[in-house]
Amino acid sequence: MGCFAGRFGRVEPRRAAAAFVTGLLSDLEVKTCWQLAEHAGHARPDAMQRLLYRAVWDADAVRDDLRQLIADRFGDPDAVLVVDETGDLKKGTHSVGVQRQYTGTAGRIENSQVGVFLGYAGRDGHTLIDRRVYLPALWTDDRQRCQAAGVPDEIEFATRSELAADMVTAALDAGVPAGWAAADEAYGNSAAFRNRLREHGLGYVLAVSRSHLIPLDGGKVKVRADRAAAELPASAWQRRSAGAGSKGPRYYDWAWLDDVCTDADPDDAGRHSLLIRRNTTTGELAFYRCWTPRPATLAQLVRVAGIRWTVEESFQTAKGQVGLDQHQVRRWDSWHRFTTLALAALAVLAICAADAATSTTDNGENIGLINLTVNEARRLLNIFIVRPVSDLAHRLHWSGWRRQHQARARARARRSHYTRRLNLELRP
Repeated sequence: MGCFAGRFGRVEPRRAAAAFVTGLLSDLEVKTCWQLAEHAGHARPDAMQRLLYRAVWDADAVRDDLRQLIADRFGDPDAVLVVDETGDLKKGTHSVGVQRQYTGTAGRIENSQVGVFLGYAGRDGHTLIDRRVYLPALWTDDRQRCQAAGVPDEIEFATRSELAADMVTAALDAGVPAGWAAADEAYGNSAAFRNRLREHGLGYVLAVSRSHLIPLDGGKVKVRADRAAAELPASAWQRRSAGAGSKGPRYYDWAWLDDVCTDADPDDAGRHSLLIRRNTTTGELAFYRCWTPRPATLAQLVRVAGIRWTVEESFQTAKGQVGLDQHQVRRWDSWHRFTTLALAALAVLAICAADAATSTTDNGENIGLINLTVNEARRLLNIFIVRPVSDLAHRLHWSGWRRQHQARARARARRSHYTRRLNLELRP
């Protein structure tokens, strides 16, 4: 809390924010305002709800402070900015940005809300440092709907890759040290996104689809990526590790077509190439558009390609450990506030795990231990630091409050249902 406590002008929201983040770090199964308020010892959820809805504080300013905290702890000039998105399935139509759209969470088109995130992966650790909720064109074209969800009037439609580019730009403008960017094919296929990265002089290893056209011979000929791979001789492949996994080094076969993708500005003074990864067991291929402002080695590109998966680990930890996907909010500002506080809780776990790793002899190998994971860091926090209010009277009070609130909600729903049926029956 020390890095952003000054962003709260009043002590009440500052204390509520501290209790909110503590609750997200707790072992609660569900982490909505009701459960977090009960965990903090509040008699009602009002303080937690007010923190997300009406309290005066700037979530973007808190995000800036968190980003600086991560840069100070994990800062590395060779770090990788990793872009990805994640979706939350929704049933209604009022939550900001919700519509039927593809989300990787379900692996298909579902009624969902999508957020685009920026991860930071340095030598000592990785976590998420920025977030944007994606607003489909159906939303931005309906200003009345946007106003009902609290979307600022100046917010216009932006593609997911444009949101990602804006986050990368904001991070670099804020002085976050980084030498590379990585993303999946949803972003790698975007020429505009690649161009934005080159404008910043940021090297990239971006996944692209197998049908992606690769310009050869100075751009005169374009060949599908999978066709280019099929024509490679056996001698073109090298086996290298993309980084350590839970079972040891992650070995793949790699082929590198250096200095072939020349469809960009010829004056960018960089080197374009195509990197191809082949699974050693299944033979499945993956393709990457690469650019570096100065000559790079195959080992460097393979390392960046392997680091992209850290954002998937961050999503898994954020959802499984600090409730990133458990927000029950509808408004624009509430989504960004909840998500920012979840990123704060995630930063606590990432820093704890990194600090423990640097203080353990030989990464724990000499004493028979693996490095402290974020999951174990959270367990220890709950054993030694996080103390929920467990007084019996307090628990019984909340049981009664929940049932009373639910009874009122059911009564309102029943009246609405009967009124609607009566209106239909009386209609001529």
